[in-house]
Amino acid sequence: MDKNDIRYQAYIDILKEELIPAMGCTEPIALAYAAATARELLGCMPERVEVGASGSIIKNVKSVIVPNTGHLKGIAAAAAAGIVAGNAGRQLEVISCVTQEQQAQIRVFLEQVPVSVEHVDNHIIFDIIVKLYHGNDSSMVRIANYHTNIVHKEKNGEVLLDLPIEEEKEENLTDRSLLDMKGIWDFINTVDVDDIREPLNRQAEFNMKIAREGMQGDYGANIGKVLLDSLGQDVQARAKAMAAAGSDARMNGCELPVIINSGSGNQGITVSVPVLVYADELGADEEKTLRALALSNLCAIHQKTMIGRLSAYCGAVNAGSAAGAGIAYLCGGGFKEIVHTVVNALAIVSGIVCDGAKASCAAKIASAVDAGLLGYNMYKRGQQFYGGDGIVTKGVEETIRNVGRLGKDGMQQTNEEIIRIMTGQ
Repeated sequence: MDKNDIRYQAYIDILKEELIPAMGCTEPIALAYAAATARELLGCMPERVEVGASGSIIKNVKSVIVPNTGHLKGIAAAAAAGIVAGNAGRQLEVISCVTQEQQAQIRVFLEQVPVSVEHVDNHIIFDIIVKLYHGNDSSMVRIANYHTNIVHKEKNGEVLLDLPIEEEKEENLTDRSLLDMKGIWDFINTVDVDDIREPLNRQAEFNMKIAREGMQGDYGANIGKVLLDSLGQDVQARAKAMAAAGSDARMNGCELPVIINSGSGNQGITVSVPVLVYADELGADEEKTLRALALSNLCAIHQKTMIGRLSAYCGAVNAGSAAGAGIAYLCGGGFKEIVHTVVNALAIVSGIVCDGAKASCAAKIASAVDAGLLGYNMYKRGQQFYGGDGIVTKGVEETIRNVGRLGKDGMQQTNEEIIRIMTGQ
């Protein structure tokens, strides 16, 4: 793929759009971002807060610790953090600079200011609406379809911004339909590494840092430590354990940022940390490592595009299969090895559901990475799953489409039932 190919710059732009920093689970952080923006519009502290959220937002915010809040959980905590201490200009790092005094103020705010939460169904999977009131003044901010996509602003009933919303359509982003496995393979083998160095090196730095923190600290169920204690120190065990440890930390209040993938920090950790562990083990140089990371990231984005940002389908599955592809490349695999790794991995773990962000995400990540590694090791040994084996069909693109159909369409009712279970209905 040469630089004149329309896909060349598109693939670079996709990496730059997707590989951005976020501190904390991205759904509560998006909610804090909306609340901080609404607070700036209002111009003072509110006396009353109303939050409307789609079911998938409620699911992903309910059980995860919001960083820099003193281990508070849930929608009200995320909104309060954004209102009291948020800097909207930092977007998904909106509450990255919170003082101890502000942490105390967040708790006082929650005690004194009523925060109501409503489950809204506007036929949009990703939907956040924050309304703030003080006396006769009010403000409203809406985010839809992806984490930083503010589509509506109001101050005292005056509409300041109103963008059209089409279900699942991501305006102002590069066309993800340009991605396919053959194009990704051609790109990562021919790209000028200088064109992708900055976002990928930043991902390596940030995500390995939080993985190491997860190993050193006491976070959640400490899945990373459990894996090393039970499996030993070989590279496969370390690849799974380090990825899980990053999620251990991130889901349980660690205040280090992560470079995300497909809107998810857990997916960002999953596509990068196992690849980096293998690159270190194999002594891969910077160029080889960056090409492997580009492959893993783009492969995951390609798969997730067909599913959507939020679903009952666990995004770690896509990221784990993509990490397997990146590792296969580092180990000398060609295009056949890459695509069979992805297909085999998807055949193994496509049934994992997403029941929101919480400590057990770390264990799901470990399972997804394990499937990616098994998918590669199967093909290396002449074994594979074939078309007709369940949702696997002939050709990697067709199998990815089947998984997309499963995650987007087939699991809609599953997602609704998960939300009802989690909210006690």
